[in-house]
Amino acid sequence: MAHLTQNPADKERFICVYPIYINSKKTLAEGRRIPAEKAVENPSCAEIRDVLTAAGMNVYVENKMHPKEWNRDVQFRGRVRVQVKQADGSLCQDKFTSRKDVMFYVAEMIPKLKTRTQKSGGGDTSSQQGEGGKKSKKKKK
Repeated sequence: MAHLTQNPADKERFICVYPIYINSKKTLAEGRRIPAEKAVENPSCAEIRDVLTAAGMNVYVENKMHPKEWNRDVQFRGRVRVQVKQADGSLCQDKFTSRKDVMFYVAEMIPKLKTRTQKSGGGDTSSQQGEGGKKSKKKKK
């Protein structure tokens, strides 16, 4: 009986966000939960945590694996729990009404992180070329 509590402020009632949910490299069958265009390439738990902490959310990371994640690397490990509702049932932040809102927000903000912007250098052009390559591969099949 994990859900003995109906209190949204209890850690067990926080929503879970696995990196796999917003990973653009995954298919829906592999566990992605948002459209690929909005997803992020290989997001990490630390990035999800940083983005949500910066947004002022109550967050903590657990060392868990998503069942569909076959890669046991440390970078794919972990799950972020986020408090969306207060104890009285009201929202912590109005912009996060559902887990989808949280996932879209995280996926939108991760590419803006300093760790992401530094790595890519002139990331905009290279990412567009990458997308173009992906599209042409689809046509060939």
